[in-house]
Formats: sequence, C-alpha cells, structure tokens
Amino acid sequence: MTSQPGKPESALPALQHIQSLPSWLIGRVAARGRGLVAEALAGEGVRMLHHAVLAAVSELGPIAQADLGRKVAIDPKDLVGILNDLQADGLTVREPDPRDRRKNAVTITAAGDELLRRCTVVAEEANDRLLAPLTPAESRRLVALLTRLHQA
Repeated sequence: MTSQPGKPESALPALQHIQSLPSWLIGRVAARGRGLVAEALAGEGVRMLHHAVLAAVSELGPIAQADLGRKVAIDPKDLVGILNDLQADGLTVREPDPRDRRKNAVTITAAGDELLRRCTVVAEEANDRLLAPLTPAESRRLVALLTRLHQA
C-alpha cells in the first residue's frame, strides 16, 4: 500500500486504524476506569477530586492549603471549593498553620479517615472490575507498564 501525501500508511481503514492506536486504547480504558471509580465513590457520597484531596490530606496533613494544591495539582480556586465541601461535611478542618499563621493548615478528621477507608475499598473493587478480564499476572504487568509510561 502506497501512502499518499498527508495520509498515513495503514492496512486498516482510517477509523479502525485510529481505534487500534495505543493512545486511543489507553484513553478509552482510562475513561471506563474513571467511570467505574466515580460510580463507586458516588455510592459513598464522594466525587473523585474530593477523594484525591482527602487522601492527600490524610497522608500529608496537617498541610498548608497552598502546598496541598500544588501536591494534588488542583487550581487554588477549585481547591477552595473542594475544601469548603469537605469541611462542611466534617471531613477536614482548616486552622491557622502554627508555622505561619498567615496560612491555613488542613487536617483530616476521624470522620474523614473513616470515609477515606470506605472509599479505598470501593475504589479497589472498581479497579478489580476494570481488570477482571486479565489474569492477576497480566494485571500486575499492565500496572507496571502503565507506571513506566507515566514516569517517562
């Protein structure tokens, strides 16, 4: 098959070619995974970004609000809304940072820890459903390969 200028050379029709590309496949699998996890977290009354922020506060807290935003790569304006939601639900508290009283430090509450524990379980179950077509060895290999791609 001879390629025409501006046209990729492929034995597959154009749409099938696109749908066979790793970037397409990874995107579709990622969308399915996000959907499964979002649905599982919704059962706990949590959105995905809220879950990520809660996990970061649990691991890193007490943490300055600005540092938290950088760590989870969330725009500061969006982070304020998420933290407002988490605090209103009694999952985190913001208090003046003892090291720099001009900043707020965010800490997880006992209720936040309990919710995070439940979210961890349902997110793992959702990921298990995503990977169900694979053997355990294939799942481990896929995660290792995706980790390499992510770190590249």
